[in-house]
Amino acid sequence: MDIEKDMIFDIGKKNETFAEYFIGQSYLNMLSTERVVVGNVTFEPACRNNWHIHHGGGQILLITAGEGYYQAWGEPAKKLKAGDVVNIPPEVKHWHGATHDSWFTHIAIEIPAKNAWNEWLEPVSDEVYEKL
Repeated sequence: MDIEKDMIFDIGKKNETFAEYFIGQSYLNMLSTERVVVGNVTFEPACRNNWHIHHGGGQILLITAGEGYYQAWGEPAKKLKAGDVVNIPPEVKHWHGATHDSWFTHIAIEIPAKNAWNEWLEPVSDEVYEKL
């Protein structure tokens, strides 16, 4: 996949701000930080974020390029591709990231809510990820 050609928005810079919550390299291009927080997030192959919970508002993912996974706690992982939409309710423990052999890009929309915040949890283990 030619990630630069397939992307709708610029890849952005290496995601150093949240690097401690990712296994592998991700990139972040903040599209909006006013009223509704919207980021273009790109994952290199096999990159994934830690389990986490969006308290209060939840999150929507709009998949724009590549292939990846989304998994809610206690449920099987779902494979994602460009055009898929994931609506994550508040208080749901989950993770998302790229497949083993594909870059993965999504637009992440944080749903505004009073006192909304993200709780970052444990990494997705290699044992869990390698079973996908």
